[in-house]
Amino acid sequence: MEALQRPVVLILGAGAVGLSLAGKLAGTATVYAACRPVHAGAIRERGLVMEGIWGTGTVGGIICVAGPQEVPPGVDFVIITAKGTDTRAICEEYAGVLRGRPAASLQNGIGNEDIIAQYTDTVIGGTVTTNFSIAGPGHVRVQSESAPICFGVWSGDGGEALERLIAIIRRAGIPVGTSDDIRAGKWTKALLNIAVNPICAVLRSPVGAAADENIREIVAGLIHETFAVAGAEGVRLPWATADDYLTYLFEVQVPDFAAVYPSMYYDVRQGRRTEIDLLNGYIALLGERHGIEAPHNRCIAGLVRYIQAHPGTP
Repeated sequence: MEALQRPVVLILGAGAVGLSLAGKLAGTATVYAACRPVHAGAIRERGLVMEGIWGTGTVGGIICVAGPQEVPPGVDFVIITAKGTDTRAICEEYAGVLRGRPAASLQNGIGNEDIIAQYTDTVIGGTVTTNFSIAGPGHVRVQSESAPICFGVWSGDGGEALERLIAIIRRAGIPVGTSDDIRAGKWTKALLNIAVNPICAVLRSPVGAAADENIREIVAGLIHETFAVAGAEGVRLPWATADDYLTYLFEVQVPDFAAVYPSMYYDVRQGRRTEIDLLNGYIALLGERHGIEAPHNRCIAGLVRYIQAHPGTP
């Protein structure tokens, strides 16, 4: 019971999501956060500034770390919020800390948990649909929340660890729930990103471009392949067929997000590495393992990789 009174939580790759989480957890846990130096300096100087639906004010007590040597031995949970492109590197860096400890992922894309599972036995997958953003150094904004954070056991005997993690997060006042099939939850959340993110990155267009008659067939190909691969993986999606999801995509999701430019668009514009290999590239890779052709996903992943490798490509 004592661990629940003041648990020790390490957040790795703390950007908008991780720092917001750190700000809320700091009231009920001892929080260490591995974040960029610009944020660490500001937080050490005057605390973390938070605004929005998770509260407005300055939070003290968050301990920023620059490496595993600054992490104490008594960590109870590791929560990874790094961008998916950094998962391997951050797990390598903190391998000694991860070993033997439950680790939870709150990251976009599919495949992060499989990487983390190479470094610790107990892995908890998570999905989050809250709108987090960075407003400045050591300053986060939580703008909206369409559903509670959701966690579920990904690998290992993590039932007890999951219960303890949920208790910690709930005590901090963060809406949270559990899933008996977190794999399905991760894949479901990734469908929209698989369908539109690379299209927007390649075309330099908002989500609404996916509804263009010249593009819809490409999007349909991406989704049909994804459903075939999901079936081979034993993942049960909420829609019975790819066509059922495509109806929802074009009638609900694309109109709702029509004016939005996804993160992959900004990554390409700013010359950053994208998460394409945790989305369409991952579908193509899994398809190859199962003997399933995925030419649409392989093609779009190749185009995005080319643009990544050639910044400034028109």
